[in-house]
Amino acid sequence: MADITDSIAGEIDCAETLLRGLDPQQREVAETVAGAVVVLAGAGTGKTRAITHRIGYAVATGVHDPRRSLALTFTSRAAGEMTRRLAQLDVDGVRVRTFHAAALRQLKWAWPQAIGGPMQEVIPSKYGLIGSAAAASRVSSEKAVVRDLAGEIEWAKAMQVVPADYPEWAAKYARRAPAGLEFEQVAAVYLAYEHAKRNAGQIDFEDVLLLTIGVLDERRDLLAQVREQFRHFTVDEYQDVSGVQQRLLDLWLGDRDDICVVGDVAQTIYSFAGADPAYLSDFGRRFPDATTVHLTRCYRCTPQIVDTAEALLRSNHSDVTGRSRLESQQPAGPKPKVTEYSDEPAEAAGVVREISALIDSGVAPGDIAILVRINAATEPFESCLADAGIAYSMRGGRRFFDRPEVRKGVSLLRGSALSSSSTSAADTRSAVRGVLAAAGWTQTPPSDVGATRAQWESLAALVALCDEVCATNSQATLADVVAEIVRRDEAQDAPSVNGVTLASLHAAKGMEWKAVFLVGLVEGIVPMTYASTPEQIAEERRLLYVGATRAKTVLGMSWSLSRTQGGRSRRPSRFLDPLLGKTGDSAAGSSRPATSRRKSRKPAECRACGKSLVTGSERTIGRCNTCPATADDVVLERLREWRREEVASLSAQKGKPVPAYLVVTDATVQALAEGMPTDLDELAAIPGLGPAKLERYGPSLLALLEKPVGRIRSV
Repeated sequence: MADITDSIAGEIDCAETLLRGLDPQQREVAETVAGAVVVLAGAGTGKTRAITHRIGYAVATGVHDPRRSLALTFTSRAAGEMTRRLAQLDVDGVRVRTFHAAALRQLKWAWPQAIGGPMQEVIPSKYGLIGSAAAASRVSSEKAVVRDLAGEIEWAKAMQVVPADYPEWAAKYARRAPAGLEFEQVAAVYLAYEHAKRNAGQIDFEDVLLLTIGVLDERRDLLAQVREQFRHFTVDEYQDVSGVQQRLLDLWLGDRDDICVVGDVAQTIYSFAGADPAYLSDFGRRFPDATTVHLTRCYRCTPQIVDTAEALLRSNHSDVTGRSRLESQQPAGPKPKVTEYSDEPAEAAGVVREISALIDSGVAPGDIAILVRINAATEPFESCLADAGIAYSMRGGRRFFDRPEVRKGVSLLRGSALSSSSTSAADTRSAVRGVLAAAGWTQTPPSDVGATRAQWESLAALVALCDEVCATNSQATLADVVAEIVRRDEAQDAPSVNGVTLASLHAAKGMEWKAVFLVGLVEGIVPMTYASTPEQIAEERRLLYVGATRAKTVLGMSWSLSRTQGGRSRRPSRFLDPLLGKTGDSAAGSSRPATSRRKSRKPAECRACGKSLVTGSERTIGRCNTCPATADDVVLERLREWRREEVASLSAQKGKPVPAYLVVTDATVQALAEGMPTDLDELAAIPGLGPAKLERYGPSLLALLEKPVGRIRSV
């Protein structure tokens, strides 16, 4: 009897321990372990902490069987984070998976029984087949078009729409067909893609969900086994659930109500991909006895950032209906700032100057992010960061795993895993460090900036990833580390690199940084031109809200009057109106740097053929990629020789080699040779030459360019 009493007392102590450190709202979530529960969790309110402690408390009190618990997320990164949190709470046996991962496991199990034979191969990428389908349908198969077609096909499948019905549904939801195509043309490509996939005996990731639904719907005996296996459900980011995911969840759940969903209608930013926040907002109607808990205490953002973020939503009442205002729990910080620049190059240079000042003040580069609406907008910021010698990384995953040093490191780890005898996490940590040392990793980071430091940071991220694996598995082997790298690569879930993060607003979801710069906030970009319906405009506003709430302490917002120097005038995003005092009180400071007195020599059209310039590199040199270079070879060689001399001088000063782009980039050399500036104002119009470089190199560059050369310049 004493043993039983001691055991019960121990369970009670364990359960109470799980509640310590939770605020009252989080504790209410953790203690509500029976019946349907909906948690309306604002940004930075500790929702992952609350729901993992709820799972742990339910297991510790015997209400939930961990072996019959399934927690669902939308990204592999989120699943990994929840798994680590549960491990830290000593909760074993709970399955944490994405919707697709959970469905794939069930489909592999059910396929031989329901369909027969081995399951068809899941294609890792649909782009190849869609490209072929587009060509067969007499539609452009260019990379950008194929990417957009893939997005439309994924949306259609998320909405459970077949090719024949796509035109009607696309019109109903005000979809935007890619590359000016008609909806019927998209439907033709969709149909051809499905035929090609079927003929190849393959399925895609969207098919995994649809086929799992089909199998479980037809084979009720198999469905009964699944329902017996999983009885307790937790769904994170529930505002992002699509119709097909909800249908699968309904099959798993049946007529039971043991489900906890967590979400925030103000962070719904994936409607374009089929997400439907109505499942979250209508949860109480589907489960009348559900308990609703609001998480409003924001532990991430300062009061000033919270006020700014709330102001972004306030003018669109449909986005704030039913949600409670965030309440910052952090000390006061600097007021967020909205800055106007004369043009995009000036905006990039200005933002990087602010980042340099933050780094000089002690902020780590990895604690800073630049967020853009579209990935194509990162180019001028990449150039300025490189010129300033600041390491950076692109959020998105593929670019990280495609880096040469990462490929080399992973290859070495794969080879070592085949013969490794490590049996403990400690041995594996040591082995990983030894292997990656052969790829260039060192215990102490190099003092160099630029490429050398960036390569080291990539390898250091692999070391950190290994440490994450070993922290959750005391018997982790090199094979386990390699398996996690492969999973991350496939999921495009790159590890963190200690550099300034460049990311789209969508890719930033779920992340946080000490300082965040929201850039390019102009009409036509934020919101995008194709956002025409009230629902689409509202989602663009929510996207900006998500970006603002990624910042802990410093939030900068900026826009530029024109794309190129002297280009067509633009206006700031309408979403900035309440911050600029145009409607109501301003929640953010405003600064307006003096526009340059120089006149532009950087055209928006190719100086050779008059074609509009599209990419940043084209605008940098003032001509399209299809036209021949207009620079004199003598001038180019003279500039390159000058740069070599400056690199040698700078290396001697620092006592170590420095990369050439720290003086000027190749694009800047080309622009100098083609633009042939004749004074400091014209020189300042060359991208990549900020105030510091103008002061240091301006006179010598002008003197060099004034020397007679082998061609006649126009006057």
